[in-house]
Formats: sequence, C-alpha cells, structure tokens
Amino acid sequence: MRKISDTIARLAALRARNSASPANLGTPDRLSALAGFGSNPGALNAKFYLPDDLPEGAPLVVVLHGCTQSAAVYDQHSGWSQLADAAGFALLYPEQQRSNNPNLCFNWFQPADVKRDGGEALSIRQMIEAMIAAHRLDRKRIFITGLSAGGAMAAAMMAIYPDVFAGGAIIAGLAYGSATTVPEAFDRMRGHGSPSDGDLRRMLRDASSHLGPWPRISIWQGTSDQTVDASNAWSIASQWRGVHQIVNEPASSATEGKNARQFWCDASGAVVLEINMVAGMGHGTPVDRNGYGTPGPYMLDVGISSTQEVARFWGIAEGESRGFAGWKQDMVVYSPPPIESRSKAGPGTSARSPQLSASPKRETTPTSGVQKIIEEALRTAGLMR
Repeated sequence: MRKISDTIARLAALRARNSASPANLGTPDRLSALAGFGSNPGALNAKFYLPDDLPEGAPLVVVLHGCTQSAAVYDQHSGWSQLADAAGFALLYPEQQRSNNPNLCFNWFQPADVKRDGGEALSIRQMIEAMIAAHRLDRKRIFITGLSAGGAMAAAMMAIYPDVFAGGAIIAGLAYGSATTVPEAFDRMRGHGSPSDGDLRRMLRDASSHLGPWPRISIWQGTSDQTVDASNAWSIASQWRGVHQIVNEPASSATEGKNARQFWCDASGAVVLEINMVAGMGHGTPVDRNGYGTPGPYMLDVGISSTQEVARFWGIAEGESRGFAGWKQDMVVYSPPPIESRSKAGPGTSARSPQLSASPKRETTPTSGVQKIIEEALRTAGLMR
C-alpha cells in the first residue's frame, strides 16, 4: 500500500486543481432542482430534466458526475439531455456537495454511503422514487450511469439495489466493495491490491437479498487512463459475471475504430454484459463532437458518443448499438415489489442535513398534491418514515 503521505499529496493536488476550476463556471444549465424527495441522509443535491410532452411510462436515466464536476457540467458535455429530447426519457442528476467531499466526488469508498438504506445511496434511491411518483415513470426501465467516482457509485447502486435498475453503464469506474478507505481507493485506482474475483462476487451477492433478474452492464474504459487503471474494468466484469452466471470467455468481440468491444450473453442468448476498451483514451467519458456530447475536462472527443451507445445498449434510443449485429438484445423486464427498509437509521443519517439547490429554472417545490404522492410512495417503498 502507498504511504499515507503520498495519498495526502494527491488529495491536496486534487483540491488545488478543483479550487482553480469552479465546477459551474460559464456552464449553460438545462437542469432543474428537485426538492422534497425524502430525508436525504447523504445530504446530496438533486437535479432533473424532462423533455417537453414526456408521456407517462417513460424511462428514467440516473446520471452521476465525476470528481470536480457538477450535474450541469456533465449534462452539457455528455449530451444526455439532448438525447433525452430525441428519445423521450427523463433524467435525474444526483449532485455532490463540497461539505460531503471537497473534490465533489461521490463517496463510493465509504461503507456508510454505499449500504442499502443508508447515506448517499439512500438519498439517490429516494430521488428515484420521487421522480417515479411525480412523473409516472416506468419503474421497469430505470437505468444508471456515471464517470469515475460517479461510475464507482453507479456500480454500488446496482449492487445494493439490483431490484431497482434494469441496466447500468460504468465509465472509468471501480467494482463495488473494492475499497473501504481513502488509501485503499487510491490503490485500487492505480490497479493495486484489488480483491480476488471470488471476493468481489461474494460482496456483490451479500449486498442485497435479491435473486434476479440482474441489471445488464456496459463498461467503458480508456487504455491510456492514468487515473483509473484499465484493470478495474475487468474486475467489474468479473464481479457481474458471477450473478449473471456467464462464462469467463466473451461470446463475441468487435472492433470499430478506436473501440474494442467484448460481449457476454446469458443462457437465452441476450447480451447482459459488455466491455468497451477505447484505444489511446485517457481518463474521462467518450464523446463525439459530431454527435452527442462536446469535449471538455474529462469529456474526451474520441469520435464515439458513449451516451448514445449506452442508451442503445439499454434499448431506450433508436438504432442498434455498434457491434451487436446478429446478437439478441432483448432485456428481461419485471415489476419489482415495494422495497422494505432494512436499516432506516444507518451511519450518517442524522449527522447531515439536506441542502437543496436554489435558483431553479422550473418549479422546484412540488404542489401539495404531488408532494403527498411522493411522500406516500417513499413510505410505501420503506424509504421514508
């Protein structure tokens, strides 16, 4: 393990870089603030986007930004709200605060924040339930994606709430449970000391009592990433191959331009797991300035819109995901039962107080009728007292 002095130095460098580059400076904001979504034990902010005339029963995509970013920054550069307009789905953007993490990273390595019904994880789950109740979204089509720390948090959310998500995309992220302290987090990011495949699979199985079906996973990683070593992509894939009961060897592979894809299928032939290795790409989200997304810090123009490719992989955007020719993509969907709270007063529940975003573009406080619907939905799901 690296010396603690090395860890402190790296943290100081990150804080300095972050303070020199305000997350929202000059960023057009298409998002609105979401308030009144529950007890919010993780003290996160919440933003959302709804296309005009969105019908009932639309999908919901949860998007988790990376360190030093904001929801507005990530939306602007990833193109998610533009694709939502074209394809017809809702967006939810949980947003970190500096009071929780000075670098605006989601705390994927803090056990209290990645346990079912506790910390930041419960805050995100409450946001999801509030969006479903307020906008009558399809709970069979809830998806989650994130970059870096957001990608690691997306992996954690699918691990502890697999009954909520139909699919996810992890971009330059890390496997659930791979680190439980800051020094461990830095070591895992460098590719050092990762738990064994067996331990990773055990941690995923132990994260909930869920027996399936399981979210289908799209993994994205740059081969030249100097922040999160590419070995982490293979650890994530191994962790999820266990619950999907699929063999180690991919069913097929395809290379198009810089992107090398490998696919794994379940017993029915449906693609349930993929790895996308982007040659020469560093740390960030792949975007295509000629499609969805614009380049920026950690938003890398490599001629591939991961936003569009991920939405196609999930089956919520038109077109076939590149490399899928001849492979069945039908997703098993189901209506999950109400979720019962397992630990309503986990660590951090009372230590943090909610701080919601101000200056909304749309109405941020639900009308009394909608608020009652949201609160009743949260209580029914066991997410609010």
